[in-house]
Amino acid sequence: MRFRALVLAAGYGTRLAPLTEAVPKPLTPVRGVTPLELTLDRLAAAGCEAAAINLHHLGGAIRERLAEAPPGRWRDMEIVFSEEPEILGTSGALAPLADFFSPADAAVVINGDSLCRWPIKKLLRRHKKRGTVATLLFTTQADPARFGGGVGIDKDGRVRTFDPPGDRPDGPERPHRQHQQETELRRLVFAGAQVLSPDLIARVPEGRSETVPTLYRPLLADGARLAAVTTRRPWHDLGTPRRLRNAALGGGVRPWWIPGGRGSWIGPGARVEKGVRFAKTVVEAGAVVRAGARVRRCLILPGAVIESGARLGGCVIGYGATIPQGARVADRLVCRWSADATLPAGASVLQDLIYAPLDPLSRF
Repeated sequence: MRFRALVLAAGYGTRLAPLTEAVPKPLTPVRGVTPLELTLDRLAAAGCEAAAINLHHLGGAIRERLAEAPPGRWRDMEIVFSEEPEILGTSGALAPLADFFSPADAAVVINGDSLCRWPIKKLLRRHKKRGTVATLLFTTQADPARFGGGVGIDKDGRVRTFDPPGDRPDGPERPHRQHQQETELRRLVFAGAQVLSPDLIARVPEGRSETVPTLYRPLLADGARLAAVTTRRPWHDLGTPRRLRNAALGGGVRPWWIPGGRGSWIGPGARVEKGVRFAKTVVEAGAVVRAGARVRRCLILPGAVIESGARLGGCVIGYGATIPQGARVADRLVCRWSADATLPAGASVLQDLIYAPLDPLSRF
């Protein structure tokens, strides 16, 4: 089966700000692995002939990162960029790529900001075998209650509703069957990968649109079959600082630990000096933890420096941030402050550093 792919990488990553004002979310490292590069590796390994990447927020950084590979290639796979002067949304991004997808038998669409060793071959096999218009990947590793209630799937592996439990089911169901239908459905979290039949792309209007209201709800109302494939592989939505930290501390997509402290990982070019009290912490490339610091359950991003005597617990330390000597910080995102930096709700500024909650507050 010939297939081409779209990697969605245009978003702002608002809930991760101000981290994502320096580096786009698809390039956020988790134990040295970025979601975008891992996704491209998985696509190439599955035999994808060409992948498009849509760009908007910090698109130049993505171009620059991929410029280290042969121009226009990733391994044996062709790479093209789809610039969006205004963000087009998850399905709107498909419309400008109609010609790009025309030679393919299937279109794979993947969120470029989720971390997973995507089972792309399995997804394509199931799509071809079932002959459905779309096949969606779901994770068994996430709690649906934390992701809007999840998606309703029946015992035959068919997607039945995108509505939260208790809401009106999609499609022309009779009201008295609603409760019975809901109790028979399994709720799972959409993992961010899907296979579409090429003719679906022609249904996408020009301009901004989202996949569920534009494609999937109308398809369900028309009686079309949407198939579900599940995976037990580690999957991480990196949407908040806490989820980013937990992804790193949980091993990311690597199920092993590398020496560097109790349950910790130290990236290439990172330095943890002698005399550091150090437990279950991830130190990304180029970061430094100086002698006398005490660090536990933290993610320290590239270029950050933890000075001697600092005590950190449960933190995410942003790119290039320097934690001063003797500072004590717990359960916060700490980033460098600048005049144009976003100040999340509940955050404070002290000595040119932003201290923000790990979970974005409602108005942010």
